[in-house]
Amino acid sequence: MERSPHTGRRIRTGLLAVFAALTLAVPGIATAQSAARAAGAEPQALPQHALVGYLHASFANGSGYTRLADVPDSWDIIDLAFGEPTSPTSGDIRFGLCPQSECPNVETKDEFKAAIKAKQAAGKKVLISIGGQNGQVQLTTAAARDTFVSSVSAIIDEYGLDGLDIDFEGHSLSLNADDTDFKNPKTPSIVHLISAVKTLKSKYGDGFTLTMAPETFFVQLGYQYYGTGKWGGQDPRAGAYLPVIHALRDDLTLLHVQDYNSGPIMGLDNQYHSMGGADFHIAMTDMLLTGFPVAGDTGNVFPALPPEKVAIGMPASTHAGNGHVPPSEVNKALNCLTKGTDCGGYRTHGTWPALRGLMTWSINWDRFNNGEFSRNFDAYFG
Repeated sequence: MERSPHTGRRIRTGLLAVFAALTLAVPGIATAQSAARAAGAEPQALPQHALVGYLHASFANGSGYTRLADVPDSWDIIDLAFGEPTSPTSGDIRFGLCPQSECPNVETKDEFKAAIKAKQAAGKKVLISIGGQNGQVQLTTAAARDTFVSSVSAIIDEYGLDGLDIDFEGHSLSLNADDTDFKNPKTPSIVHLISAVKTLKSKYGDGFTLTMAPETFFVQLGYQYYGTGKWGGQDPRAGAYLPVIHALRDDLTLLHVQDYNSGPIMGLDNQYHSMGGADFHIAMTDMLLTGFPVAGDTGNVFPALPPEKVAIGMPASTHAGNGHVPPSEVNKALNCLTKGTDCGGYRTHGTWPALRGLMTWSINWDRFNNGEFSRNFDAYFG
C-alpha cells in the first residue's frame, strides 16, 4: 500500500511484458498471549463475514489522519500501517505513531494503547502490518529472521496487539533461479520468513491472528509463471508468495490479495481479466477458492483455500488505488461468489457462502469518501 495522496500503490510496470498466452488445464474442483488473554479474556472469533481495513497510523497523506478511537465499528480487523525495517535486510522492524508535525491531531501513545484495548473489548482485532510499498523486508539470513521475530514481538507486546499482517511488496520476496517447487522452497528470504512467522504463531498461540495482503503479481500470476521459470528471463518475483501462503495455510487467519494496481491476469478460463469491474474480483477469487496448477504444471497444484480464510482486497475510493469499483460492482462480485448469481461472462468453479469478506486500502480513504465502502459492506451482510 502506498502513502501517496492520490494512489494506493505503484502499478507493476513490468507486468504486461512478462505475460504470454498459455493454455493450462484447470485442476479438479476441488508463551506470551494477546492483550485480550493477558487481561483474562479469551480473544473473540471473527464474525461470519468480516471487514478488514488499514489505518494510516505512522504517516499522513491526503486522506487525513484518523485516530484509532474514531475508527467506526464496521471494521472487524484493523491493520496498523506500517511497521517498517531499519534497512531491507536487517529484519529489525520499528513502529511509531505519526509525528505531530505531520499529524497535528495525533493521539498520545497512551491514548492509542487505550483505544486498542477498547477495540479488542468490542471484539475487534488490531494487528501490526509489516511492509507496505516503502517497507522492503528481505530476511536473507538466520540473524535477520531472529531479529524480525524479536522486534515484531516487541511491537506486539508493547501495544498489546492481536497479531500480524504481512504486506510484503516490491522486492521483499523473490525466488532464486533453482527454486521451482512452491511446496519445498529453497530461497533463504522465503524460508526464513516462513520460519519467523511459525515462531511467532507458536509464541502467541492459537489466538494469534495472521493475515496476508499480497499483490496479484505474487499469487495469481503463479498460474502462468513461477519465478524465472523453465524458460528463463521471467521476473523472479512472479508467484513468490505461493510458498509462504502454502507453508502457513494452517496458521493463516485470512488471505486478502490486493485486487488493484494490477495488470491483466489470466484466470482459470485461460482468458485475461482486467481491473474495472466485478469480473476481475470474481476471476481472481475463484482461483484462490478452486486452486490452480503452478506455472502450468498440472502435477504441481496450489491447493484451494477454504472460503473462511479468504477476503477480497479492493480500494476504498478512486483516490486509494487503481481498480476501484462502485458498490454495485462490489455486490455483483459478492453475489457471484457467494450465491452464484450476477457472474456475467465468467463461470466460477463453485459457490462459497462462507467467503469471509472484504479488505480495503484504507480506513482513512473510506472516511475521506464518506464511508461508502464500509456502509455498503454493512448493508450487504447486515
